[in-house]
Amino acid sequence: MKRPYHHGDLPAALLRAAGEILRSEGLPALTLRAVARRAGVSHMAPAPHFGDLSGLLSELAAIGYGLFNDTLRQAQDHPGHRSVPTATAHAYVAFARTEPAMFLLMFRSERLDFGRPALAAAAAEATRLLMRSLPANASKPDVPSPATLGRAVGQWSVVHGFAMLLIDGRLDGILAAPECDGDVDRLLDLALAS
Repeated sequence: MKRPYHHGDLPAALLRAAGEILRSEGLPALTLRAVARRAGVSHMAPAPHFGDLSGLLSELAAIGYGLFNDTLRQAQDHPGHRSVPTATAHAYVAFARTEPAMFLLMFRSERLDFGRPALAAAAAEATRLLMRSLPANASKPDVPSPATLGRAVGQWSVVHGFAMLLIDGRLDGILAAPECDGDVDRLLDLALAS
């Protein structure tokens, strides 16, 4: 008699396999079949845990947001010689540089379901951390002033746009200029100063 296959923590193994595929082959290669094959299980194994590909990608993005949030939190708690907003901006771009495929999944994928609790909570925490990097409203610290909201969106737009341009290779020519000498941090500081 054949014993049933036992994988241990199958959802975690499937998410690990999905992360490996994302990093090595990119988002287009991520399918339920590919993930199951990488995890060494039946192509039907992911469905009971994630429902469909959107469910799997959403849970994977939640993991990405967790790593992203840890990166932002670390920068805010230990900004070094930078201000907290600048340290947060540099951490944001550093995450995009080190985890480009995950960053694109988190911020570009139409296939995510933000109704899934893990993803919704992780994305909300990222927004909270980004808002935390700005000066608080003196009269109501928990309620950002319109000016603070405007600064937050403005800074986020600059930093996010910079990260996307960097990932897409659109800044390569500018980075090669003598004024930048390939220094991404210097170019980001120039963008933030503008």
